[in-house]
Amino acid sequence: MDHDANGGYGGYGVHNGMAATQLDGVAWQKSRHSNSQGSCVEFARLPGGDVAVRNSRFPDGPALVYTRAEIEAMLLGVKDGEFDHLIVG
Repeated sequence: MDHDANGGYGGYGVHNGMAATQLDGVAWQKSRHSNSQGSCVEFARLPGGDVAVRNSRFPDGPALVYTRAEIEAMLLGVKDGEFDHLIVG
């Protein structure tokens, strides 16, 4: 990710660890497989194509910001079962 002179990424003043509530106008999305208590990971596409991730249990907490390429690699790994060991047992 390119870091700009304003301390953000992609020229939008967005940075890792910023409060998710500071990401005005983004649409957070969670999996339809999320449990009824709302415990899940939520994603939001940012202007410029980066993707923010937050913990739905702490919606005011920090957001992590990833490039589209990073998210694509993660999703492909999930689809291929590379992370299945994290939920077994």
